[in-house]
Amino acid sequence: MKMKNIRILVVLLILPVYLFAQEDSLKIDQKLTPYDLLSNYYIENFHPFQKGNFYVGLAFSVTDKNLTNTNYLIQKVVEGDRLDYDLLLKGGYYTGDYGMVIINLNYFQNRFGGSVFQDPDTVQSNTLSRGFAVSPGFRSSVPLTQTERLSFFTEFGFTLGGSNSLTRNVKNIDEVEKKFKKEFNFGVGLSPGITFFAMENFAFEVQLNNVLGYELNVAKSSTNEGPESKQVRQNVDFNINLLSLELGLAYYFGAGKNRKEAAR
Repeated sequence: MKMKNIRILVVLLILPVYLFAQEDSLKIDQKLTPYDLLSNYYIENFHPFQKGNFYVGLAFSVTDKNLTNTNYLIQKVVEGDRLDYDLLLKGGYYTGDYGMVIINLNYFQNRFGGSVFQDPDTVQSNTLSRGFAVSPGFRSSVPLTQTERLSFFTEFGFTLGGSNSLTRNVKNIDEVEKKFKKEFNFGVGLSPGITFFAMENFAFEVQLNNVLGYELNVAKSSTNEGPESKQVRQNVDFNINLLSLELGLAYYFGAGKNRKEAAR
């Protein structure tokens, strides 16, 4: 009986201490909001531009337009639909702090179908273009904040790519005209941008393509398998074009790696 009383007494003494400890723990947890925990991560253990880190990025755009009585390129569209999409994959490796070798792979497709006015007739026109590009280069980053969540970068590289397009025009039901076109592109350019880390190692990127650069374009075309024509065009530009603004999502492998651990 005495042993039972002693056990009850011990429980009654320990229970308030346990409850107090639990309450104190809850208070601590309440103070550490998700924002605080995330901020602490960026302050103490965040090095996205450190040597040995890997980087992957993705940018994707889709344009879907319905055109009516609209001037499109060098012709007037009576009625038609245009669907364009562009896919860009990025990969990189930091060979040194704040310096990364990078390679971009780009694929795009443009499609148009509708009625086009070609004086004096209205023609049913369909165009399909597909192309790709490979762009190796080097990126240098400069942090704009102490935690490196916001940074400015410049990317220098060159581009090799090509495209094929086929246009099929039909008028008077049975008159068919086919136009084939092949293009080769080579370019060297400087592209600035901004990186913002939204959550841990995930970042949003905004980039202006080829603000300063050189471009060579070679185009070959033919109509109904007739004689082939060739055009060579070269451009040297310094141009800030907001239409070339590229938005993308990136992930930095190893960004949360401690410098002391990386040095071992």
